[in-house]
Formats: sequence, structure tokens, C-alpha cells
Amino acid sequence: AYSPDAFFEMGYDIPQSMEELKALTQQIVDDGGTPWCIGLGSGAATGWPATDWVEDMMLRTQPPEVYDAWVANEMPFNDPAVIGAIEEFGAFARNEDYVQGGSEAVATTDFRDSPAGLFSIPPSCYMHRQASFIPAFFPEGTEVGQDVDFFYFPAFEEKDLGRPVLGAGTLFAITDPSDATNAMLEFLKLPIAHEMWMTQGGFLTAHGGVNLETYASDSERAQGEILSEATTFRFDASDLMPGEIGAGVFWTGMVDYVTGANAEDVATTIQERWDTLQ
Repeated sequence: AYSPDAFFEMGYDIPQSMEELKALTQQIVDDGGTPWCIGLGSGAATGWPATDWVEDMMLRTQPPEVYDAWVANEMPFNDPAVIGAIEEFGAFARNEDYVQGGSEAVATTDFRDSPAGLFSIPPSCYMHRQASFIPAFFPEGTEVGQDVDFFYFPAFEEKDLGRPVLGAGTLFAITDPSDATNAMLEFLKLPIAHEMWMTQGGFLTAHGGVNLETYASDSERAQGEILSEATTFRFDASDLMPGEIGAGVFWTGMVDYVTGANAEDVATTIQERWDTLQ
């Protein structure tokens, strides 16, 4: 997310690659601003927003097969590929000039409060990376597309890995087979089933056959286009890992990392915990 007015005032363009995003981040600092608002706070779940950053960086630095091996523990958590993704996140979150309040604030700021800097005048930060639900925590009356907007979290041009997209979603399965449940699932395969939801708002679909014009708003249509244009889609890694890892030491390890721990040490601690689950 970003403030179109703040970008316009400073003459900033939407970055089309990770290289451009990094250059913009430094440019904002050079111009006297703070590029990012990041908050990992979430009560007992503190740390989870950082896992999404790392997952995004894995998909932007490694082929999807490597991501899959990581999720399945076929490749250790302390593999250099994973450590590299953690450090890519750290290049933003651990740079005191890049984040509002510095890295200590990253670890303690509640994720629901972290976008607030986008709306201050002058802005306390210029960008915030989060999932599509984050507008629910914007100030009342905020119009997405006008007061705040978003762009695709870009891939590295030099890596040539296409347009990867990270996400989660609702999955359907039949637990009590019947003609009615089978018919319902067959219906859900049809574009019209998705388009009925799309017109209501608050729904995104990866169905390749839908009419994107059916979305209830321009912002949801733009998000739908990100899904439809993805060359790789992968489900949230931490959600696929065993709970003690993906909803445990991965969360706490990211907090440790942001507050100064070494990426390799954090990754090794996570892998050692995973090894005990074998």
C-alpha cells in the first residue's frame, strides 16, 4: 500500500522490479523521508507478518520447486536459499533508516496499527506491505484507490522468475458425499459461481474464466488482475508447515531476527525444532 498523493508530491513512480523498489526505498531516505511502516505485533501470534515477507522473498529469489521443498522440509530451513530470503527481508526491516521507529519498533508495533503512517501529513512512511485484508484497519472513511492505493510487490528483474504471487484462501472438500454436495462443487467450478461473489465485494478469485469487470470495485479488480497475471502462485508457507513451526518458532524466530539475531542462527534453531517432530 502507498499514498498516491505522497508519491505524486515527491515525483515517485511505481516500481516495476525489486531493484526499482530498493532504489525507491533509498531515494525516499535521501529525500528525508521514511520508506516503510512494518509491524509484527499480533498478541500471541506476534511475528507472523515477517513470515509473509520471507515467503515473498523466497518466491522472488528461488524457483517454485525450491519453495515447495522448503515447505515440505525436504530442504532444511537453514539452507542458504532460505537464509538469503530472510536477509532480503532484513534489508528492509533491519535498516534503521528504512522503517518508521527503527527495527525495535518493527518488532513491537501491532500489525493493525502499522499502516497508520501512510495517512499522516506529512507521511510517517510511504509504503506498507500486507495482504488484501489490510484496508479493514485503515482509518474510517478511507477510499482505496484514492486516499491509498497499492501495487504488485515486484520481482527481481535479474532473477527472471516471472510474476510470483503469494496467497492463502478458502479450500472446499466433501466430507459427506452426496449428489447435492457433488453438484455444489461442480457449480463452484463455473465462472458464474465466482462472479456472483465478485459482485458482492470482499471476494477475490483465481478462476481463470471469470470476467474481471464483474468485480465490485476498481481496487478489487486490480487485485484480481494480480492473481490472473501470476506466473507462479504458492500458498502461504507457514500455514502449510506443522503448527509448531509455521505458527510457532517461525514467528518467534522472525522477532528475534528483527531485533538483532543472526539469520543463520535463527534458521538453524527453527530447523532443529522441526527435526524433533520427525
